[in-house]
Amino acid sequence: MYQIALCDDETTELHTMEQMLRSYRGHSIKDTLDVRSFESAEALLLAIEQESYAPDLIFLDIYMPGTSGLETAKKLKEMDLSGLIIFLTSSKDHALEAYELNVFHYLVKPVTEASLFTALDRALSQIRKDAAHYLLFQTENQLRRVAAADIVYCEAQRKTQSVYLKNGDQLILHMTMNRLYEMLSAHQEFVKVGASYIINLKHIERLGTQTLLLDGGVEIYLPRGSYKPLSDRYFNHYFGTGMEGE
Repeated sequence: MYQIALCDDETTELHTMEQMLRSYRGHSIKDTLDVRSFESAEALLLAIEQESYAPDLIFLDIYMPGTSGLETAKKLKEMDLSGLIIFLTSSKDHALEAYELNVFHYLVKPVTEASLFTALDRALSQIRKDAAHYLLFQTENQLRRVAAADIVYCEAQRKTQSVYLKNGDQLILHMTMNRLYEMLSAHQEFVKVGASYIINLKHIERLGTQTLLLDGGVEIYLPRGSYKPLSDRYFNHYFGTGMEGE
């Protein structure tokens, strides 16, 4: 299911978009859409901030009283919201600003069913493609979408797990190490090392018999007996064959 947010101060426009999206749900059986409408940017931002609402796709009117669509898009980027944005507007005057904000698409009103369906097909295809490379984590105060490639390592710390990112950020997750590994195991570059660590093989700079060195100078001491299986996984990841029997 995909979460779709509509934000337009014109009620008639909202109802028209809702009807076309219902038609799309019939047109594209494989894609289930959960549509939620907002009559102001403030209402949308409030839902995101207070309810941890994280739409996959946002249709955003540019010309709205109060906070404009352009201002809203900037705030959404500052909030690190990962959802794609499609601007709705009666004018193409702000196309350059939309491009600079890395907005996914730009629909000129009146929006037709054909143009909407084409935009939806492209957007949902991109969302599916992105989902294969990202993970969604619930921290104490926000939902955070993280690229698998950005995770350097994870460490168990009592009842929480710490996820360390290559930009220096640290995420604290309230889950078990086993649950975290289940989430990461779809990505072959992650390997569990002992009871306390999950390592991203792509971030290993040096692997020794007793320690490994990760990006940023992080050194981890290897538990007894973990070097051989880890080195096998590391070699296999890069060369496609194991080292068993050597």
